[in-house]
Amino acid sequence: MERTQVETDVVVIGGGPAGSTAATLLARKGRSVVMLEKDAHPRFHIGESLLPRNLDILEQLGILDEVRVIGVHKPGAEFVSDRTGRSQAFPFARALNRDRTFAWQVKRSEFDEILFRNAARCGVRAFESARATEVAFGAPGTATTVTARTAEGVLEIRARYLLDASGRDTFMAAKADAKLANKYNNTAAVYGHFKRVRRLGENKNGYISIHLTEDGWFWLIPLQNETVSVGFVGNQSAWKQREGSAADLFMARIARSPTVAERMRDAELVSEITATANYSYRASRGYGEGYLMIGDAFGFVDPMFSTGVLMAMTAGTLGAETADAWLDDPKRGQVLARRTTRELGRAMDRIGWLIYRINDPVLRSMFFSPSNMFLMRDGIVNLLAGNLRLNLRSMVPVLAFKAAYRLLSTLHRHGAGPAMPEAVPGAGAAAMPGGGVYSKVAD
Repeated sequence: MERTQVETDVVVIGGGPAGSTAATLLARKGRSVVMLEKDAHPRFHIGESLLPRNLDILEQLGILDEVRVIGVHKPGAEFVSDRTGRSQAFPFARALNRDRTFAWQVKRSEFDEILFRNAARCGVRAFESARATEVAFGAPGTATTVTARTAEGVLEIRARYLLDASGRDTFMAAKADAKLANKYNNTAAVYGHFKRVRRLGENKNGYISIHLTEDGWFWLIPLQNETVSVGFVGNQSAWKQREGSAADLFMARIARSPTVAERMRDAELVSEITATANYSYRASRGYGEGYLMIGDAFGFVDPMFSTGVLMAMTAGTLGAETADAWLDDPKRGQVLARRTTRELGRAMDRIGWLIYRINDPVLRSMFFSPSNMFLMRDGIVNLLAGNLRLNLRSMVPVLAFKAAYRLLSTLHRHGAGPAMPEAVPGAGAAAMPGGGVYSKVAD
């Protein structure tokens, strides 16, 4: 078996949005970069809905026009309640930050390939079908060796810095036994692509639809060529009486949702049905001597609000800054690695606060009748648009929303306060997580 050795400044494990973003930005800074992607592009990947803040990074990478060609214009998100049939639109034009008021829906196979090929054009040595298998760290200040298997043989990369962008393979976290599961967000997903799905009203063309059910939620994402990505994410109770194949389960779940079944009564499946575990997790430590975890390799949060690609690409930009600094000054690089891990964790916590409570009748009622007192509605739209780095202007509306939620929850538990249309008769608010959200992943 052929064995090839390569030396480089930075090795990036993973050629998805996080890895390709980081690799491209480092190459533009004049660094030598090797990127390893275990699959060959184009390859199927779920997560087709982008956010307005993605556009800043796409422009920085020089591929904004390329992505526009493959995208469906996305002006906002709509939430639909199975319990009441009510719907509420959140147009991005109402966000506090209005310099980007739309995004795109994209097929990830096309989107990820654009990112990957762009990295190669910018000077990255980009390997496909190259799966990283081992990593060996030398003494501080010496090279790290990553071993990868390819169709041609074994590839050994000696690098001064390692960026782990391996996605949900969590290459470094798994090897360090540092992966912690979120015990409040243990779900599974099943999804596929369909044609002949009924669209929303004319004034909501391009909106992503989130249909909230009793034990989970559906996404309906319009793509090009009249294709719609449809998926169901359910908690443990949704799968207790599972029978048959993943496709059987998916169709049964669609039939049980009155709002989704209505839109899919004439739908035609045009892809395979795929099922996957969807639990949220985070690495207990996201960096170390000569390496940093970025994107899903560091942590994953339920994709209800379409933050996955944005978080990955944001992590890629921060990871590039960290690696570039570390190559010149390891002490400064460690400071930036700590900052990056902290920023990514805080962003996950901000969006996670909403996700943990989405089944709570008080929060659902607030969502479907949003008040803009203290700019609360606009503050929530701001988060949904991907503005996860809060400043004082955007923080106050979110804090006001949380305070209103806590007050209404207290009143609801005591049978007082305004009516809660989303409440199950006789039920109180759900228990919400406090400390100890993450626990060790079982072997």
